[in-house]
Amino acid sequence: MKLSFKLQTLKSLWTLKPPNRTFHGHPRLLAADLYSQYESVRRGEQAIPQHFNFASDVLDKWSEIEKASIFCCADEAGKRPSKPAFWWIDGKGGEVKWSFEELGVLSRQVANLLTEVCGLQKGDRIVVILPRIPEWWLVNVACMRAGIVLIPGISLLSPKDILYRLQASKAKCIITDDALAPAVDSVAPECPFLETKLMVSKGCREGWLNFSDLYKNQSADHSCVKTRIQDSMIIFFTSGTTGFPKMTEHSQGSLGFRPLLSERYWLDLTPSDVIWSTADTGWILGALASVFDPWVFGACIFIHRLARIESADILNTLCRFPIDAMVGAPTLFRMLVQNDLSRYKFMSLKHCLSGGEPLNPEVMEQWKKETGLDIHEVYGQTEAGLICCVSKGMKIKPGSMGKAVPLYDVQIIDQNANVLPPGQQGEIAVRSKPIRPLGLFSEYVDNPKKTAESERGDFYVTGDRGTMDEDGYFQFFGRDDDIIISSGYRIGPFEVESALMEHPAVAETAVVSSPDPLRGEVVKAFVVLSPTFPSSDLESLTCDLQEHVKRTTAPYKYPRKVEFVQELPKTVTGKIKRNELRNKEWGRA
Repeated sequence: MKLSFKLQTLKSLWTLKPPNRTFHGHPRLLAADLYSQYESVRRGEQAIPQHFNFASDVLDKWSEIEKASIFCCADEAGKRPSKPAFWWIDGKGGEVKWSFEELGVLSRQVANLLTEVCGLQKGDRIVVILPRIPEWWLVNVACMRAGIVLIPGISLLSPKDILYRLQASKAKCIITDDALAPAVDSVAPECPFLETKLMVSKGCREGWLNFSDLYKNQSADHSCVKTRIQDSMIIFFTSGTTGFPKMTEHSQGSLGFRPLLSERYWLDLTPSDVIWSTADTGWILGALASVFDPWVFGACIFIHRLARIESADILNTLCRFPIDAMVGAPTLFRMLVQNDLSRYKFMSLKHCLSGGEPLNPEVMEQWKKETGLDIHEVYGQTEAGLICCVSKGMKIKPGSMGKAVPLYDVQIIDQNANVLPPGQQGEIAVRSKPIRPLGLFSEYVDNPKKTAESERGDFYVTGDRGTMDEDGYFQFFGRDDDIIISSGYRIGPFEVESALMEHPAVAETAVVSSPDPLRGEVVKAFVVLSPTFPSSDLESLTCDLQEHVKRTTAPYKYPRKVEFVQELPKTVTGKIKRNELRNKEWGRA
């Protein structure tokens, strides 16, 4: 699916004026602000460039701005500004700080590792499964420089998940840590396209190259490849209701150039701000809030290693570090409000954002009461990035996820793609014709049927149901399909059902979402037992089934609730009525 852009599209979609902001520091910083450089494009007076590369056109520009600012504004000791481009802690005393210049040097070394040592070329694909460690960011930027397509994955993936991703993507290289290396080795013989394995580790392993040792010995001299704005940059695997996860392709334009045109509204950052997102490295929210959108504005990206999300770690970090903005899933805020927040005094926090699933109004009220801060909701998808948001200064309506972001014409439509009037429930959709807006995914790779099915009439359909009021605020009502969103993780029922069906006790199963006060919703499995399997100890069997799913697929997908039934409700054609089971769980029967 080709992207096309016209000046009148930007003129019609850009209805809001950029907020007036004053940057701290030397006047040259303001004059060179990248946001200002593309003002004529936002106004529709200049065409979107044909070529663009986030590394050379954004990050390297900030490196130049940074050096000019240091030269003009350095104190007598000649020190650079105190807030870096990247700031990482591990919670145990370990710390990494990089300026834009240092990020440039290191990422060029990694780019040389990938191209010269691993032999990767522009357009090749690389699977990267790493936790929140600095190397993940270096690989991201290095892939941009070399034109290599990044395929991120969360660290909870099982060997089966990894096998599917390697086979489907035909990736030539994988980068992971020593924790997942054995899982990769167990499936690598079945991956004919995989040529190189890189491990981020202090140790060594047979058949693997040591990432850390090799990149440090590479030259920092690397010429960024020339990429077109529609060139593939990142592929995310996203779960569906039927079949295995789809490969959702994003381009240099949809992820890298888009924030230059629109994204001041949800983050509204300056070069003096520090932003912390707790999103996993395998999510698109991790890319939006921890890579592209903050760095467009020269802000500092703060990262905590966070092996586990614990309330005390989050709250203490907010008290110890000058974090101005925080992005987290609703589960995070539900956890935090269960603490005595009066014991904590945040150093700099002034902007809180939540996305991934709807946030309970009562949690927003309690957070506001205890901290004095509003939580601004954002709504988006892997396929579209950010779709709606409650930006700074916008009236907050409890239960609403805000208005459509710039560049997107968001509507509520019916089954025939007719736009519905305010207040009437339908599907949330983004207008994609006659001009496909910058921000939407390019395609589901190698799946033209699913790509075509994602559109109805002139719209990309999200699969989510909602309403829009007369003020243009959207409210989310639920999925139009069977996707389960638990703690921000998208879980397809097919994957869980397939894992359960491998257990000898299971004759038939259906998986749906079930309400949960902390996670929003969790996976629940309705199970019909095999007639040959003894069912005297159902409690023990429940535990056994849960552990089986954890071993078979990613652990976060396991059913936290299991109910044994005699039969599953079905249509006359034999299809399971998951909506009936889901309605029962949510009290809508």
